[in-house]
Amino acid sequence: MLQSSDHAVLLSEAERLLPNSIAILLEQNPNRVSQLTITGAGLTLDASKQLIDEQSLQALAASAAGVDLAGAYERLITGSEVNITEERAALHTLLRGTAQDTLPGLAGEVTATLSRMRAVTEAIHSGDHVSASGDRFTNVINIGIGGSDLGPRMVCRALEEVSPQLNTHFISNVDPHDLDVVTRGLNPQTTLLVICSKTFTTEETLTNAQRARSWLIAGGVSEASIGQHVLAVTTNLTAAAEFGIGEAACFPMWDWVGGRYSVWSAIGLVIALGFGWRTFTDFLNGAKALDEHTRTADCEQNIPMIMALLELWNTRYLNTETHLVLPYSQRLEHLADFLQQLTMESNGKRVTLGGKTINEVTAPVLWGSAGTIGQHSYYQLLHQGNRRFSADIVLPLTNGDVDLDAHRKLASNALAQSRAFLIGRSAAESQALAAEKGLPSELAPHFEMPGNHPHSTLVMNSVNPETLGALIATYEHKTYFLSVLMGLNAFDQWGVELGKVIGKQIRATLENGDGLDELDSSTAALAAAWRNANR
Repeated sequence: MLQSSDHAVLLSEAERLLPNSIAILLEQNPNRVSQLTITGAGLTLDASKQLIDEQSLQALAASAAGVDLAGAYERLITGSEVNITEERAALHTLLRGTAQDTLPGLAGEVTATLSRMRAVTEAIHSGDHVSASGDRFTNVINIGIGGSDLGPRMVCRALEEVSPQLNTHFISNVDPHDLDVVTRGLNPQTTLLVICSKTFTTEETLTNAQRARSWLIAGGVSEASIGQHVLAVTTNLTAAAEFGIGEAACFPMWDWVGGRYSVWSAIGLVIALGFGWRTFTDFLNGAKALDEHTRTADCEQNIPMIMALLELWNTRYLNTETHLVLPYSQRLEHLADFLQQLTMESNGKRVTLGGKTINEVTAPVLWGSAGTIGQHSYYQLLHQGNRRFSADIVLPLTNGDVDLDAHRKLASNALAQSRAFLIGRSAAESQALAAEKGLPSELAPHFEMPGNHPHSTLVMNSVNPETLGALIATYEHKTYFLSVLMGLNAFDQWGVELGKVIGKQIRATLENGDGLDELDSSTAALAAAWRNANR
């Protein structure tokens, strides 16, 4: 946790810098862009449009040294019990081969699982493993929720330009409409299911899995042949067998990998099935390259460390209220959804590792959307509203074999929004614009925009398996480093568990009416209304 002396220094630095203009800081220092640009693992971070200077950056680096971020990272990747409330390690980095020499036993389990994943992937792609009708599979549906859905869903969307082996689909919402829409138009005879539930008891996932099973059977797949159409990522082999899935078709999930960090595990099987084993290993290798960058780079040249320090700086010291992630690539349209779980489920906490209440804000609210879509909805609030925010603009420089003019327009929008966040529009410029439009001067304030919004630009050459792996790993490590700076446990989620417990209680109430008098009056009234509507 941040040292009190470092906290005091950062408060003083924030007070000094808050009246400053980022645009003027850029003008005054011709070397600012090069000094605040960091590269690693195929990514480049330009932090020159952050409200920071050399003195405040040194203060942030000193705070990183004070909590020993580098040591915390070593403890993470070598298997220390960083998840104290569940008494577990958090070894998602081991899944991509990082520091495997320090944990040979667990690394062997990972290697064995990857070998099995590769074997089933290649058997399906080659036609050695076919459907019950003898046809090759053409579609795969991933059934999961949370970390068993958001990560692989985002990756598969991002990699759609890679020549697909199978068409990938995702079902997560227990609302039956989700499954009905996904399966509409698919042929059960050529569709494979991947059911992702560590315990094989997750309510939403198992409800959808049973309905998908019924869909297969209604489409001509016999109950005895269900196993040919279903793979599972689970440790509950008994429950999987009762469903019709043999042990050989079940892949493990380990307690030392949290759901929101699990895309590198067998949870990523749908990625391999969709786009091939080479694509999946390239994805792992991209993340491993970022792991090595994080392990070896000094703090001021370390992309995730700097991103964590900037998030702490913006949120706690510059009083920004939310953080936006704005990818200018439609392939990354699910990035913000994925990062919402990663960051807010990890660091949305109110007590320290020692159990003391934190009075300051912790994780910022994260949101965003792809490309120019947001510019025609919420960017009005960003430019002229009175809420303070920080942002990451994610910009792939190339976009594959597409219309270059359209790609140029997309890039120009990204750069234009970055510049607009920086400079805004002054009172004098607004007066001139009002005059140009023939409007009275008292209307000029309607054209003013304060600008000076701190943001970074995260650049990659293209969206490909390696850069995508590095991008996700960057945000994983940024999230962990921020938790260390704030003294939080980034790897539990008891707030999520509370809703599950209460949900089971209320489900019984909706089924038979029992327990209505044990609920608050509002919830009891809503439960009664639901029962009356569904008699």
